Amino acid sequence: MLMKAALYTRLLLLIIPGLLTTSAFAQTKPKADTLPDPYATKSSTNFCDVTGWKDAMPKAPEGFTVSIYSDGFENPRWTYVTPNGDVLVAESNSNHNFAEQVGATIMGAAKSNNLKHSADRITLLRDTDKDGKPDQKETFLENLNQPFGMLVIGKWLYVANTNAVVRYPYKAGQTHISDPPQKIVDLPAGEHNRHWTRNIITNADSSKIYIAVGSGSNVAEFGIDNELLRADILEMNPDGSGLKVYASGLRNPVGMAWAPGTKTLWTVVNERDELGDNLVPDYLTSVKPGGFYGWPYSYYGQHEDPRVKETKPDLVKRSIVPDLSLGPHTASLGLAFYTAKAFPAKYQGGAFIAQHGSWNRSVLSGYKVLFVPFKDGKPSGKPEDFLTGFIANLEKNEVHGRPVGVTILPDGSMLVTDDVTNTIWRVSVKK
Repeated sequence: MLMKAALYTRLLLLIIPGLLTTSAFAQTKPKADTLPDPYATKSSTNFCDVTGWKDAMPKAPEGFTVSIYSDGFENPRWTYVTPNGDVLVAESNSNHNFAEQVGATIMGAAKSNNLKHSADRITLLRDTDKDGKPDQKETFLENLNQPFGMLVIGKWLYVANTNAVVRYPYKAGQTHISDPPQKIVDLPAGEHNRHWTRNIITNADSSKIYIAVGSGSNVAEFGIDNELLRADILEMNPDGSGLKVYASGLRNPVGMAWAPGTKTLWTVVNERDELGDNLVPDYLTSVKPGGFYGWPYSYYGQHEDPRVKETKPDLVKRSIVPDLSLGPHTASLGLAFYTAKAFPAKYQGGAFIAQHGSWNRSVLSGYKVLFVPFKDGKPSGKPEDFLTGFIANLEKNEVHGRPVGVTILPDGSMLVTDDVTNTIWRVSVKK
C-alpha cells in the first residue's frame, strides 16, 4: 500500500502539475544563459585509466595534511560516523549490466574499474587511541545488496540497499550485526538500474528519513513507466510509513545535507549524458518540497531535451533552475557541510563536494574535491579546488584514483573515499 500511495504521488506530480501552485516554483532562464546548444560538440566515450597512487598523494591547500586513514577495502563508496564515533564504510559497486546501461564497451568500462564484483558489506573502523587513524577494523554487516547510505536513529541502524531500505537493531559500540534485517520500504531497482546508489539522511529531530533515488536510465529511454519513484528524493517516517515524493526531476541526486543554521535540504545531482562535451552541468541545489527540477523533459531550468519525445510543457515551465553549476560530466557525488571548527574560518559553514569524474567528455573533468563557500544559507562564491592530484596524466587519460564520498569526523578532519584504489584519505590541519 505504501508503494502504491507513493506511485500515485509521483504520477500526480508528473501528470497534474496544476495540483501544485505553478507560481510557487516557476523559474525563468538565467539572464546570462551560457549553456551551449545540444550537440555543439559530439558526445565522447572517454573512460579513464586508473593507475593507482604508488608514490603520489592527493594535494590539499597550504596548511593541510593528507594521509591514508585506512585502506585494503573493496570499492569503499560511502562513510558514516555513528553517534559514538565509529566510522562505517559501505563497500559496493555497480555490477549490474553497466555496459548495456551506458552504451559503453566492456573494455572501456573495465579500464575505469566499473565492472568488478560488489562486496556488498559494511566495515566498521574504530580509532581507540584517537591518533587520527583507526586501529580496529571489523566486518560489521554482510550479504547486503549494493549498500550505500547508512543512518543511526535511536536503537536502529538503517541501510539503503539498491532495492530497499532495511534496518537492524543497533547498540552503540557493537562491532558486528548478525540479526536479520527488517525491511522498511521497497525501492525501485530491476533490469534498468543505471543509477543504483541510494543515499539516506534524517532531519534534525529524526522524525523523517530522506532517500535519494537516481533515474534508471539517461533520459527515460526505457519508458517513463520504468522511472516511477526514480529521479526523486523521497520522504518517509522512520517506520516506513508516509512514503511520498519530496522533490522530483532530479536525474541522479546522491549527496544530501542540511545547510548549517537552516532547515533547507541541499543535494548534488549528476545531470544527463550524450549532448556534447559541455552539456549538461552537474549541480548543487537547495531542494524545495514539491519542487520539480526538469528531468527528463528539460535541464537546468527550461532547456528542453531534444531527445525526449513525450513533451510536458507545463512541467518544463515550472522546472527549477539549480543554485550552482559544478561543471559538465564531473559525476559530483559526495556532499558535506563543514560544521566543525578545526579548519580555517573560510571553510566553516561551507560545502565540500567530491567529484568522481565522468566518461562522457573528450577531456577528463571532475576527479577532485571542491569547496563552495556559504553565507546566510546560500552559496557566496564560486566552487574552488580543495583536494586535487587525482588526475595523473590528462593527455593519456590516466588518473591515480576517484573520490566519491566526503565525511567530517568529530575531530574536525575530513574523510574522502577513493573507491577504485580502495583507500580512505584523511585531510587535517597541519600541526
